Amino acid sequence: MSEPVEMVERAMVLLRRRMTRRSLAGEAQVNDATFGVLDAVEAAERAGTPIGVSEVAAALSVDQPRASKLVAAAVEAGLIRREADQADGRRTLLVRTEAGRDLSERVHDHRRAKFAAAMADWSPADRADFARLLTRFIDAFG
Repeated sequence: MSEPVEMVERAMVLLRRRMTRRSLAGEAQVNDATFGVLDAVEAAERAGTPIGVSEVAAALSVDQPRASKLVAAAVEAGLIRREADQADGRRTLLVRTEAGRDLSERVHDHRRAKFAAAMADWSPADRADFARLLTRFIDAFG
């Protein structure tokens, strides 16, 4: 295997270890599991894809009963709400509440600040190249 590939592999492992939901959530003061549900719902909203408990289970790699408990906790915390699916009355969809959207935005601000600090001494061209190459890598990684 080539040295650059090994370097990327080591860097990605270190990044995964350092980038826990808790560390990136900042001062969110919500448990990791509940925050995972909020992340999954937000990702679905951004993609324009309805999400229910089954999709949360898949997104978090947990079984359906565990996902149901996590969703219930996020609902209880006021971060998401359940809505009837207008296309299929038997299905319940999950959407972020205003409090959930506010928390998501605060977390994004915190993450972006951490990323900006890590690249503070980089040139604008280096930041642009890194963003382009990392996005290309993630898209190809699938």
